[in-house]
Amino acid sequence: MSDRVFEELLHGKGAHADPVACIDDVAGEMAGRTIDGFPHSIWQLVSHMNYWTDYEIKRIAGDAPPYPDHAAVSWPVEAAPPSEKHWSDVKFAFSSLLQKLSTLAQSSPDVLTSEAKPTHPGHTKIASSLQSVLWQTLVHNSYHVGQIALIRRCLGAWPPRGGGDTW
Repeated sequence: MSDRVFEELLHGKGAHADPVACIDDVAGEMAGRTIDGFPHSIWQLVSHMNYWTDYEIKRIAGDAPPYPDHAAVSWPVEAAPPSEKHWSDVKFAFSSLLQKLSTLAQSSPDVLTSEAKPTHPGHTKIASSLQSVLWQTLVHNSYHVGQIALIRRCLGAWPPRGGGDTW
């Protein structure tokens, strides 16, 4: 993309928290904790972001991943990861998926304006160029990273080791 904004926001510059730093120092035990009044754990949020980021990357690549019948498909049922190793793998996948988004954002202008194949009737009602899908994925993740920051604050675990606003 012609400006730096996407890349800066993807990696936590400006008004966004660094998504990788927000989860990097979170242990599996904390990732599985929930707070009163909020339905998801950090583990569930990261797994959900991985699901949809991977989905959109596949769609951009021309695959036709099946659109889930219900949103619940993209959320783990259990609040906690099954093991520390599993949590570590999910964190690594998250970082890798963000890198793939970054690489896609560096595509040529004619690629960025090409249309991603719709896999759901709702896709035909919204902008679906590669650039639009990238931005939508970024904003979706940003929303959930904000929730992770809030959970961490409620658990007394903010800021992350990698830094984050405290004011």
